[in-house]
Amino acid sequence: MAKLNIKQVKSRIGATANQKKNLDALGLKKFNASVQHEDSAIILGMIEKVKHLVVVTEVK
Repeated sequence: MAKLNIKQVKSRIGATANQKKNLDALGLKKFNASVQHEDSAIILGMIEKVKHLVVVTEVK
């Protein structure tokens, strides 16, 4: 599986409670925070819910 680098590029202010929970579950607690996760269906589902707040790149 590939690794994904996920970076929060927009503030969580104004996001719904579920979107904030998804950011927390991804490990993004602050603006400009960056984490790496394995590419899986669960992670991709979380990213889909907050795709307007994050930027996703594939780590090679």
